[in-house]
Amino acid sequence: MRVLVAMSGGVDSAVAAARAVEAGHDVTGVHLALSRHRAVIREGSRGCCTIEDAMDARRAADKLGIPFYVWDFSERFAETVVADFLDEYANGRTPNPCMRCNEQIKFAAVLERALALGFDAVATGHYASVVIADDGSRELHRAADALKDQSYVLGVLTAEQLAHAIFPLGATASKALVRAEADARGLMVANKPDSYDICFIPDGDTRGYLADRNGAEPGVILDADGAVVGTHEGAMAFTVGQRKGLQLGVPAPDGRPRYVLDIRPKDNTVVVGPREALAVTELAGGRFTWVGTPPVPERGSAATESKGTWFDCEVQVRAHADSVAATAAVIDGELVIRPTEPIEGVAPGQTAVLYAGTRVLGQCTVDRTVSAVPSTVSA
Repeated sequence: MRVLVAMSGGVDSAVAAARAVEAGHDVTGVHLALSRHRAVIREGSRGCCTIEDAMDARRAADKLGIPFYVWDFSERFAETVVADFLDEYANGRTPNPCMRCNEQIKFAAVLERALALGFDAVATGHYASVVIADDGSRELHRAADALKDQSYVLGVLTAEQLAHAIFPLGATASKALVRAEADARGLMVANKPDSYDICFIPDGDTRGYLADRNGAEPGVILDADGAVVGTHEGAMAFTVGQRKGLQLGVPAPDGRPRYVLDIRPKDNTVVVGPREALAVTELAGGRFTWVGTPPVPERGSAATESKGTWFDCEVQVRAHADSVAATAAVIDGELVIRPTEPIEGVAPGQTAVLYAGTRVLGQCTVDRTVSAVPSTVSA
């Protein structure tokens, strides 16, 4: 099988490529040039997709004896991932650029070009597993290493994309084993730090990045009753659930910390309140997809409301958060999710991924939430 391996320049993708070669595939490595500023140098765990990373990927490919290319997707990356990031923040939402990159670049643009060039599959260093179901269909599951599991950020894959995806690291018990394998194979990236920041904001200053590109206007911070309790230098710099950096001039009557509950770009206001007001009893989004076969309600567990058939699942709203039990249904073109217990700090723009045990069912971009403690401030 002809396999194209996306090589970021890190240890995970290097070992993924090595395993693909060892499995007998005809392997080619490709590094994705996503930054328009190719002179950017990586600093420790900050950033990725730099010249340094491209060089590390090439050295790994040379060590493995496979062809290697650099594909320039910087224009498409800027028009999709970066533009979406800026637009979402400008509209008071909290985007996940890694989800958009997997959706728009790695498993759309790259896979499209790979198939056109005659490749059968695209492999990456993501920690996730593909399982063949009894009916022959492919399912996406969590990785063996719960601490490194990346199935959440792959929740945007469609059945067609999953059919051409390979994740060689999915069954590996720990990242330490991957590093040890890289060292044993003589790969220079064996001890290279992981990247944690948004790749196109290598200095980690998201607030400054947004202010430079979207602008920032001073405004007021309101409490849940509509009283002014502070000011800000730009509403888009805040995220729902944020506690630090609010610099409120008026303390809460009970002396307890206050958290960002809502961001309202139309009037440039930020609403804060007690932690319990972050609790969400329902979340929903109109942009949703299923990974593989759409979920079918188990007999006896589905409850039918006026519209939609409800099914049991678990929902995860952040990459490294725990999943919680929930029910979900598609109603009037929205995927509606109701956790059995309220969950905290869910913001529009975030991605909610549904699971059935270890299997990834699908995802939606959150458009709205229902708070357990509604604010009295009119939007």
